[in-house]
Amino acid sequence: MSDKIAIIYWSATGNTELMAQSVEKGIKKSGGEVDTFSVSSFNTSDIDNYSKLALGCPAMGAEVLEESEFQPFYDAIRDKLSNKKVVLFGSYDWGDGEWMRNWQEDVKSTGASLVKDGLITNLTPDDNATDECITLGEELAKA
Repeated sequence: MSDKIAIIYWSATGNTELMAQSVEKGIKKSGGEVDTFSVSSFNTSDIDNYSKLALGCPAMGAEVLEESEFQPFYDAIRDKLSNKKVVLFGSYDWGDGEWMRNWQEDVKSTGASLVKDGLITNLTPDDNATDECITLGEELAKA
């Protein structure tokens, strides 16, 4: 398996998509090879083609992953995360990041290696959050 990286995200308002674009910039800045997908355009059978994943999903409802597209996608790849290097990101509008903490714990329980704690930003990423996303991409590329 190569060190090929996939960014796979779900975004309703565009905030998590903006984060994904910044993570992609960071990966490319570090010389990483990356493919970026919205969750609906990713074929879960291709997950084995990637050794590193950046997964993005905003908080929904009572601080959960988006339930109609992202959660089923995550459930489909969950058993294939072992030994992969993973970063998580997403935006939120309320709450305190509980969805990200729960998601991190679940990813760790699969045997995946979390490169860095999940990155969350309130609503639209500001310049600081954009820089953090770029750094997240750089760290994943170098991991």
